[in-house]
Amino acid sequence: MRMVKIPRERVAVLIGKNGEVKEAIERHGIKLEIDSKTGDVKIEGEDSLKEFDAENVVRAIGRGFSPEKALMLFNDEYYLEILDIRDWAGKKINHVKRLAGRVIGKDGKARRVIEELTGANIAVYGHTVSIIGKIDELELAKRAIEMLLEGANHSRVYRYLEKEKRKRKMEEFGLI
Repeated sequence: MRMVKIPRERVAVLIGKNGEVKEAIERHGIKLEIDSKTGDVKIEGEDSLKEFDAENVVRAIGRGFSPEKALMLFNDEYYLEILDIRDWAGKKINHVKRLAGRVIGKDGKARRVIEELTGANIAVYGHTVSIIGKIDELELAKRAIEMLLEGANHSRVYRYLEKEKRKRKMEEFGLI
């Protein structure tokens, strides 16, 4: 059994329209007990690995991902990484908001470019930045986000991602 706490405003997303999301998670041999007042979620299953996957799915939904993207975590190729912006900004809410804004970018451009160049999915919610992706996508997106949080120019981050993408393509074709 595992326990996860998610923001109360994300409980409805976890349950889904007519319970569809909860049912989709439970189809993996999991039973969810959701307290809509506190946001506490109890996860039980026969298989501890499926419990772990379900915990990540619930966490991902709690951190702002759509259920469709979060459910990818039941696939062994996908991983979830959650970065706490407060590790870079400290406790001051204005600093956290400013850094979250850097990761999102004007009209969502920074987040969109990172997603396109890495293949990973990114959600910025509260004081966290969450990433879902295959291990190489996740590592590349994480590094780009860390660069932004550390104050790197957006253009420098984009150049870094484009260079890494070219390098990986070359490796894929056995050219390096």
